[in-house]
Amino acid sequence: MPDQTIPTPYDLVVTGGLIVNATGSTEGTVLIKDGRIAGILDGDAPLPPHTRQIDATGQLVLPGGVDPHCHVGQVLGEFSMLDSHAQASIAALWGGTTTIIDFAIPEPGQTPLQAVYEKRKAAQDTRTDLALHGGVVAWDNTTRDQLLSLAELGVLTVKMFTTYRDGVMAGFDTIEKVMEVLAGLGGVAIIHAEENHLVEQAQNYEREHGRGDSRHHALTRPEAAEAAAVSRALGLAASTGAAVYFVHQTTPDVVDLVADARSKGIRAYSETCPHYITLDDSVYESGRPELFVCCPPIRSAAAMTGLRDRTIRGMVHTLGSDHCCYSSAQKEKYSHDVTSMPNGLPGVENRMTVSFDTLVVHGGMSVENFVAMSSTNPAILNGLRSKGWIGPGADADVVIFDPTITKVISAKTHHMNSDYSPYEGTEFTGWPTAVISAGRVVIDDDGFHDPGPVGRHLSSKAQLDAVPLLAARAVGGTQTMITGSNKEELLA
Repeated sequence: MPDQTIPTPYDLVVTGGLIVNATGSTEGTVLIKDGRIAGILDGDAPLPPHTRQIDATGQLVLPGGVDPHCHVGQVLGEFSMLDSHAQASIAALWGGTTTIIDFAIPEPGQTPLQAVYEKRKAAQDTRTDLALHGGVVAWDNTTRDQLLSLAELGVLTVKMFTTYRDGVMAGFDTIEKVMEVLAGLGGVAIIHAEENHLVEQAQNYEREHGRGDSRHHALTRPEAAEAAAVSRALGLAASTGAAVYFVHQTTPDVVDLVADARSKGIRAYSETCPHYITLDDSVYESGRPELFVCCPPIRSAAAMTGLRDRTIRGMVHTLGSDHCCYSSAQKEKYSHDVTSMPNGLPGVENRMTVSFDTLVVHGGMSVENFVAMSSTNPAILNGLRSKGWIGPGADADVVIFDPTITKVISAKTHHMNSDYSPYEGTEFTGWPTAVISAGRVVIDDDGFHDPGPVGRHLSSKAQLDAVPLLAARAVGGTQTMITGSNKEELLA
């Protein structure tokens, strides 16, 4: 007797859109079941049984964003960031980011291992999946064993700062020893690169000349300090064989340094942030310059243009928000003294939209390379193998993204727990219309559907091989460009 079993329906099908991976794009239907991508059908194939359908006609179907650079609820000196992991992850989802990577930076008297345990405890209410970067401030006789323990917990990326003396600054001797351990573990050293003695010289000079306030912030942390620290860290990566990843690069010169190192076989990677490819140092001439204080500073128009050009050309690997949730009152308290005020901008919610507008709509970058930078490469570099792509076996993190919608960013309508936005009142094109996280529809036309504290704590896998510069460029072939003149007909 023939089998009369009725097929179990898929939980969700996404139809009609252009499915974009870093390696190419295709029209088709995404099949989702039990939190995973179960398959992709050709666009004209009949639909199998399903519980829910989302029509993405005329839109892009992207892998959920992976933000490799978020600071959530962190305490630095007298200032505490104002968001919990619940609140920050909800804001991330609104912006199309379904995985965030936070930092477990040891506080005074805390070990790297303790910092990771405390951060995981604090993040029990996250709505997105969450991975962690570890942190080392100083080397002692326990550090090697702690790095091995972190690796067993799935923390293989370790951040070190080359600035902020008497705070989180790690000496280059510490960085070298950490790199030696990470090289054997398949881990990655993450570097905030600003040569501290050059920063302090600039700060002292500007203060002596009455320019130690937020309006002159860019003068207090010069481009030369960033370049010097990048060069020094690249030298250590070469001698130890470690992979090195530079967060929030701000100038074309430092991107060029990393590119040159890669040409010589060093596993070196560049990250930039939306504000560094969108804003220039004229923001410090505004009525509220303190709202734009971040480290490194926002650079000159020439540096911004050069950095943006290199990003569009594929010389930058990832886009991180460097999200820091402060209020305007916190920023204003020490606006007269940039050495005392909190650094950082709120950005986890707007990372994908601002970058898409800048790089794709106005810069002509392919949507495949945008996906590589905003999702695929961050996932690969952080050993998150089920993230950053749409295909059978991948986590069902999917963003339906309309490349034609234009809206204004404002603190009045964003979902971050900050009362200001660095993009206040500015129009950007390209916004999520639906967000699927682990197979759950969390954003749709009806708004936000809170899944509760379902986010998983992810473990990194060892990354021993070189990461492709941009996957779409590596395979060649036709890439999908969306420009102001062709975006409507392309997706018609």
